[in-house]
Amino acid sequence: MSTDLLEKTKGRVSSSHVVGKALEHDSAQKHVSGKATYVDDIIEPHGTLHVAPGYEADAVCGRITKVDLSAVRGAPGVVAVLDASDIPGVNDCSPVAGDDPVLATDRIVFHGQLIFLVVAETRLQARKAARLAHIEVEEETPLVSVADALKAEQTVLPDYEFRRGSPEQTIAQSELTLKSRLEMGGQEHFYLEGQVAFAFPGEDGDMLVQSSTQHPTEVQHTVAKVLGLDDGAVTVEVRRMGGAFGGKEAQANQWAALAALAAHATGRPCKCRLDRDDDMILTGKRHDFMVDLAAGYDGSGKIEAVQIDLHSRCGCSADLSLGINDRAMFHSDNSYYYPQVLIRSKRLKTNTVSNTAFRGFGGPQGMLSCERLMDGIAIQLGLDPLDVRKANFYREDANTTPYGQSVDEYDVLAKLVDQLERSSDYRARRKAVEAFNADNTVLKKGIALTPVKFGIAFTLTHLNQAGALLHLYRDGSVHLNHGGTEMGQGLYQKVAQIAATEMGVSLSKVKITATNTSKVANTSPTAASSGADLNGMATAIACREIVGRLKTFAAGHFEVSEEDITLRDDQMLIGGEPKLSIKALAHLAYEHRIQMSSSGFYKTPEIVWDRAQVKGHPFLYYAYGASCSEVVIDTLTGEMKVERVDVLHDVGTSLNPALDMGQIEGGFVQGMGWLTTEELWFDKAGHLKTHAPSTYKIPTASDVPEIFNVALYESEGNPAPTIYRSKAVGEPPLMLPISVFCAINDAISSLNKGVLPKLDAPATPEAILKAVKAIKAGEGA
Repeated sequence: MSTDLLEKTKGRVSSSHVVGKALEHDSAQKHVSGKATYVDDIIEPHGTLHVAPGYEADAVCGRITKVDLSAVRGAPGVVAVLDASDIPGVNDCSPVAGDDPVLATDRIVFHGQLIFLVVAETRLQARKAARLAHIEVEEETPLVSVADALKAEQTVLPDYEFRRGSPEQTIAQSELTLKSRLEMGGQEHFYLEGQVAFAFPGEDGDMLVQSSTQHPTEVQHTVAKVLGLDDGAVTVEVRRMGGAFGGKEAQANQWAALAALAAHATGRPCKCRLDRDDDMILTGKRHDFMVDLAAGYDGSGKIEAVQIDLHSRCGCSADLSLGINDRAMFHSDNSYYYPQVLIRSKRLKTNTVSNTAFRGFGGPQGMLSCERLMDGIAIQLGLDPLDVRKANFYREDANTTPYGQSVDEYDVLAKLVDQLERSSDYRARRKAVEAFNADNTVLKKGIALTPVKFGIAFTLTHLNQAGALLHLYRDGSVHLNHGGTEMGQGLYQKVAQIAATEMGVSLSKVKITATNTSKVANTSPTAASSGADLNGMATAIACREIVGRLKTFAAGHFEVSEEDITLRDDQMLIGGEPKLSIKALAHLAYEHRIQMSSSGFYKTPEIVWDRAQVKGHPFLYYAYGASCSEVVIDTLTGEMKVERVDVLHDVGTSLNPALDMGQIEGGFVQGMGWLTTEELWFDKAGHLKTHAPSTYKIPTASDVPEIFNVALYESEGNPAPTIYRSKAVGEPPLMLPISVFCAINDAISSLNKGVLPKLDAPATPEAILKAVKAIKAGEGA
């Protein structure tokens, strides 16, 4: 990155620029009017065919002994029925390990694993035909739960650990100790737009795929691999997704490959759109964990040593489980310094659909684990949990994480929490909660204030790169393309604001175009909260290339110094005075054969991670936040209501406060769903029983707290060299509602002081009742 761009990003931008303004999402009007075009809205050319997945309805795992598809082939409207033998290339759609077949051959390893696909004239005909298959499987006893996999010693990846000192010995010698087990469930992405892909065959075997994916380059590579083509023969385009949350990072590969395989076999456009039930059964979720915790601490609640064992159910294949479980380990400290620490991870293999990326990417599971520790220590000592948390915060003389990175902004964490403590009136409300509980026997209240420290960057270092392509046309308009994808988070708008500011044009002059692998190649997924950091900086670099050329040309043409030239408000100014419009400047530059196109490339500086040696600096910076939640529970029914939430979150210098606030509010509610209402349930045979909105409960409008105060921390700007000194905001807010879970825990603990409630996540009414019954019996976690 050029030195002048680094210098420019150090300060706040001028108020006349569009960066930093609270502007609406670029597609807001289209979203609410129904005019936004998603993959399923693309006009179907004459001859379009539809693809439906085929799988055995009951069997979970075992050897396939018979597949009779004759009835499927004879069904009305069926054009083709394809199986693994029809794949011209490699039968794999995995992101990394090569262990996810597009279509199973000799055995299945989870319920819903695909064996064939149906291609028919209509979607309904394809779906009906798929049910006519006769498949026989020599069934085996499946491994379904974490406990099953631990007993069988089945893993998808090797164990991994962080260590500092000898925590086992220290804990054993500590005067005060805590041991606890916490189980936390997975989470369904429940994006509004399900998995969908539309493939269009071209000349010479070329393939265009419209895919609802966070990772167009990976879909491109997968389709090429499956069809036996070069990557350059496949183009993937994404204008927008109706939600993704990580579920369309690696999981989109298979459905794009099926649509492309059908188009390759038939020579006709083919669309694959999953039914909601199929989508929930056939696609991966957030990893569920069983965590064993141990700590030694002193009488003030200050930790001496910690041991955390993370047992993760990864499902039947590796998928993205390496990075997800590593990130769970990276965030098992959250905001706290552990003098001695051992964090271990087991990545367990089960006969369930392979779990995958989900907003937070393992961070929420790690963070919830250490917050259980803080609550447990506070309850055992009879202290306010907030005081125990603050006693263990990173600080000047204790600011090194278990993986060796220093926490440089420890002061921001402390100041932010102190500010929220005051603005939420935490101390007075703590006393009011205690008074309420003393006067009530059935209803109990709880309150908690919890922090968030979330590392920003891909921990797989090579993914921290991005590209952008920019054109300035003769009429002064700007055409922008970059590798980031839009899934509702407002990335396109933020990057367009950056382009408008850098080019000195009105935002309306910047044309946002669909992400396309033929325009910007070799892109990273839009994930890890890095979309604006990476693509925003790549775009700024491309803009400054063009602006630099224009300034050099104009300086020579008008015989002035380049330093006297400014592009702002659709004008070129010389010495602060308007000289001509940018439209006129562009036309003049064209006539003088000045190049007005540029590509920008950015790679995140200052990061390195040696996984084998367990050392490095994996994150460019940390995003901070805190939330205070107050709840009331009914100890007779287990019902729970969140009465008030206060949030303060650090976004550095905001690129767009309106979009950032939306991400914080949405992330909070989604995280609250994971921790309170969203329960995935597999029966003992390995069938997912919660595969529809009737049985799987995401938060509704009535679950949003009536008092929901959200504010942005008044930051001096990110000290790391990010675009305009902003901070990422996609994933960190999802961990703010850990305060809701801790508040529920606090309410239950009032029934038997000194005993840590045996509360697992999600804290459904059933889970709350179970914990209430246990604590009344004196049983703790």
